[in-house]
Order: sequence, then structure tokens, then C-alpha cells
Amino acid sequence: MNSSDTNDGQECPPSFFSPYDEIRTTSHHLPHWHQDKVHVFVTWRLGDSLPGIKLQQWKEEQAAWLTHHPEPWDNKTETEFHACFSWQIDAWLDQGIGSCVLRDPLNALIIANAFRHFDGVRYELASFVVMPNHVHVMFRPMAEHTLADIVKSWKGFTAREINKRMGTKGPLWQDEYWDRLIRSEQHFRRVVRYIRENPEKARLKQGEFLLKADSIEK
Repeated sequence: MNSSDTNDGQECPPSFFSPYDEIRTTSHHLPHWHQDKVHVFVTWRLGDSLPGIKLQQWKEEQAAWLTHHPEPWDNKTETEFHACFSWQIDAWLDQGIGSCVLRDPLNALIIANAFRHFDGVRYELASFVVMPNHVHVMFRPMAEHTLADIVKSWKGFTAREINKRMGTKGPLWQDEYWDRLIRSEQHFRRVVRYIRENPEKARLKQGEFLLKADSIEK
């Protein structure tokens, strides 16, 4: 497997969040925002990728924060949420905790192929990276397809296929995912750069990750 999968130099034109347009929200353990045809950055992880003690502490701190910051959020509050909680999770994930079954190139390829399958039909892919124990992807939903439905489809299909390949059963992914609507051209470029640099930051070798990054210059 080639650890870098580019888009042949074709950029996915960014579309950004507008506070004046309709926002659909859903929640399970975390709040999720959806706005039609707007790029979104999403992260999810393997179920065994975080120690229970750390995760419980994180959940308690998050619950306390949410109590004092009821929705709807403005941009500043949402930025604070991700700075306090999303980036902490990313730092822990980069430590490579858990089974890290996505380090196997064939398992990573299952995820990459799932992303490509409906590219241009249900969504437009901008960038993604498959790390040993988590995934980052930025894309724009199309037509009536929602963030929640797209992520559910990806997670369900890839869990079945990876379990089948490995001869295992049961849940593969963590139940929830983290997401953030893209605010601007600068934000878009920053996320592309973050995705591109994540393997290096985690000190991964070629073949331990699978990357698709936009052709946007740093």
C-alpha cells in the first residue's frame, strides 16, 4: 500500500459554515452540527484506543463544561470546546494506545476504499488520514445526505469488513465521533495541514498510515 494517496491535483472547492443559515443539531454523548453542503472535519477512533481512567476523567470534565455552556454555541464557545476536549483526545490517540489494527495496511485500505466509494455521489472528499488507532477526514456532504448518516455508513461497513478479514467479532469503533464545521478558507487550509502532518507528529513510518491530502500549499 502506498501511504500517500493524492487527488491528482484536483482541489475540492471549500464551502464554509454560515451562522445565518439553518443548522441542524444532533447529540448522543457529544453535540453534532450539520449545515448543508458545508465542509466538516471529523475524527473517530478504535474502541480500545484510550485508557478507561483517562476517558472517564475527560467525560466528567466535559460534562461539567457543558453544564455551564448550554447550546446553541457561538463560534468562540465552540472553539473553546474543541480546544479543551477534542485536541486532548487527539494528543492521547497519537500515543498509539490499544490494538492499533489500522496499522495493518490492508485494514487501512478498507477504510480508504470506503471513503472513495461514494465520493462525488454522497459527499466530496477533501482530505483524510488513517492512523493506527483513529481516523481524520474532511469532506462536504451532498444533496440530502447528512453528516450523521455518512459517518454511520462508513463506521458500520468498515467494522464489518475489518472484523471479517481478521476473524473477529463485536464492536470495532468507539460509539461517538468528533466533528467541526469549517469556518473559512484559512480554517480549511489549517485542517488540511493538520491531516497531512499528523503521521509525522505521531512519529509513524511509511506503511503505518494512509494519507490523502489536498494539493493546497502549506
